[in-house]
Amino acid sequence: MKAHLVIAVIALIHGTYATLLIKGPTEPILEGDMVTLECQYSDSDLNISQVHFEYFSKYMNSWRAISERSWCFYRMPVTRTENSLLLFIPHAGVYYEGPYRCVSDSDNVTAPDNSSLPLALKVHYMGALMLSREGYSSYLSTPQDLKVRRGDEVVLKCSASSSEEPKYSWYKEGSDWVLPSSTLTLRKMSEVDEGRYTCVAEHSVEALNKKRSISITVLPEDAPWYESSNGRLILMTSAAAASLVVFILSVTAFLCLRAKRVKTRKGPIDDRSQIKPIYKTSVDSLPSTCGDKQPLV
Repeated sequence: MKAHLVIAVIALIHGTYATLLIKGPTEPILEGDMVTLECQYSDSDLNISQVHFEYFSKYMNSWRAISERSWCFYRMPVTRTENSLLLFIPHAGVYYEGPYRCVSDSDNVTAPDNSSLPLALKVHYMGALMLSREGYSSYLSTPQDLKVRRGDEVVLKCSASSSEEPKYSWYKEGSDWVLPSSTLTLRKMSEVDEGRYTCVAEHSVEALNKKRSISITVLPEDAPWYESSNGRLILMTSAAAASLVVFILSVTAFLCLRAKRVKTRKGPIDDRSQIKPIYKTSVDSLPSTCGDKQPLV
């Protein structure tokens, strides 16, 4: 991460009121950079302790005061010096973008004379450059060495997540042509089309430019179909499908066998559900309430 010098100045002057200034980086801000914003008065005798930072929330559609805990875990420390108020962004990201301004809390000045002009903060970034082949799922990465059969058609596309739409181009090493497009189409492949192809993504900030290469090999006409990248992909997909089928059948057989065992298994006798026998000796020992003893049936 690099720290940007606080040089650029945006000022607002209203009549005889003092000028509030907000200073920010003069160089483009890259994702991950350390950024410092500064509030100052043009008149150093004024009390900077009555000034705070604000950012414009597009969700609330209003200006919101910034404190060190305003951004949850995206902590932005605020420090006061004798003549300035400093706001530190330790790790710039897209969530820090937006207008910022300095606002005075003094009762002697009211809006809009109590604030500086807004300072727009733009964070530039570009993610990894991705290569994909037309007709194939984006979830399957394109190999660095692509093997195709003679006469095949190859359509390659490169893309990247970026703060702005990059300018894409393709070129082949050893050739003098450049294709200004994100898509490269090669029809009826032959041996002359073999080589290393490179996609370049250019950002307005040169430091973010990226490129990615892929080698293409054309197989002989008598080469087995499974030696091509297409054939290997088919074999891999078939093997994965076969493994899935075997797994499903195994689980189904296990569940059926388990259900059969449960059905045929005899449970323990529930003594509470059985009628317990009455022994004659116990009955004979009981006093008779009907005169003579009755035989036990």
